[in-house]
Amino acid sequence: MHVLKSGEQLSDPLGPYADVDRSRPSGACWVMANMVGGLDGSASVGGRVAALSTSPDAALFSAMRTLADLVLVGAETIRREGYGSFTLSEEQTTRRLAAGRPGRPTLAVVSRSLSLDWSAPAFTGAPAENRPLVVTCRAADPGRVAQAARVAEVVVAGGDRVDPTEALDQLAGRGHRVVLCEGGPTWLGEVVAADLLDELCLTVSPVMGGDALPVSVSPPGGPLRQFALRQVLQDGDTLFLRYERGPREH
Repeated sequence: MHVLKSGEQLSDPLGPYADVDRSRPSGACWVMANMVGGLDGSASVGGRVAALSTSPDAALFSAMRTLADLVLVGAETIRREGYGSFTLSEEQTTRRLAAGRPGRPTLAVVSRSLSLDWSAPAFTGAPAENRPLVVTCRAADPGRVAQAARVAEVVVAGGDRVDPTEALDQLAGRGHRVVLCEGGPTWLGEVVAADLLDELCLTVSPVMGGDALPVSVSPPGGPLRQFALRQVLQDGDTLFLRYERGPREH
């Protein structure tokens, strides 16, 4: 056991995250998740994340998107959190373009039911060259699939539910090398159970008393997964933990 002591002040809080090598020689995508939870493990207050997020967490949450090719979220997160199109600074956009990446990340929404508001800014606010993706399954209602296709690119992965492995394989095939999951807990639990989460960036917010909803909800029978602590940062009373997955099970 070690006592953690304050270190040097960071000029750029994103720097330690940007320095991580997320390349995958196999061509598969690197899957990272960025989540916030209270001291009691709660992932929301009144069904939303905003009350849990401190100022330094909100700033890092937005900056973290600059590291991703694609931001992947579950349908309930889109419904509750009011997602719109992603806005990056000119400097961030220039840096991405110089590295041979698109100027902004693409949004992808996971939904079996496709019961979504297709007039929401998440679908109508993106530029034509950066249309959002909707990831669904073969059991989805054909009429709703057609509705989704009017405002987004539809990716079909899985039979009666969205299969995380098939979905991420298809996203990698579209050139998305770094995928950032921003929730919700049910989708994250599916990704973890499938042994697909490479990295978890977890903000511990100094509050208690939120909803009885954890950061990740494991599906029935989901196995335990081991992660290794790689980084600890602190800003005021907010703690930022970065974990990477341990060895894969065979």
